[in-house]
Amino acid sequence: MEQTKRIESVEIDKLVAHPANPNRMSESVFKKLAGHIERTGNYEPVVVRPHPKRPGLFEIINGHHRVRALKKLGRETCDCVVWRVDDSETMILLATLNRLTGHDELDKKAELVKTLSDRFSLKELSKQLPDTKRALERLRDLHRPMAPKMTGCNAFLNPVVFFLTDEQKRTVDEAMATVAAGEKETAAQRRARAITNIAKFYLLRFGRLGRGPRVPSVCG
Repeated sequence: MEQTKRIESVEIDKLVAHPANPNRMSESVFKKLAGHIERTGNYEPVVVRPHPKRPGLFEIINGHHRVRALKKLGRETCDCVVWRVDDSETMILLATLNRLTGHDELDKKAELVKTLSDRFSLKELSKQLPDTKRALERLRDLHRPMAPKMTGCNAFLNPVVFFLTDEQKRTVDEAMATVAAGEKETAAQRRARAITNIAKFYLLRFGRLGRGPRVPSVCG
């Protein structure tokens, strides 16, 4: 696979999106990307190839959202690295390049957020990072010791933090919405009861309820 190692400045109008690009970005994250480029002027060079059917143009392999952000900001050129690859290799790259970035290791992500929160407010960070302010708060406080609180039914409340994908959160929210609110029950208590009921159902479904420690109800 022949590649140029240098970064080239290519006119934005000469960059064409690949029709098979599967990568999508939410508008909120896109706004943060565009804001970062506008504020700093920095971005990873876009990977392109000479367009196979339109001489003089380039087809984007990796960096569709960066190009879109640059267009929105009114930039006329884009930093690119040109790879000379055939159609088959391009399709493989489209399917993998944006998915080979790995994943965040929770401990390291939490430590990073904690360090950043010493320099910036969480409100400022939420405008620049993909995470919401609430998620950043939980990451920042992940290692902070939390004393259990007592409830009216003499049970200890133990903090549990979940980090879910958008799809997982929609599923959990839908399941929780089916649980009716109890009398004088806070939203947090309702969620705790819903999660407990879902966990009980799972244990019953697989015949495990009663084998280990009893799963207590949450105040009713």
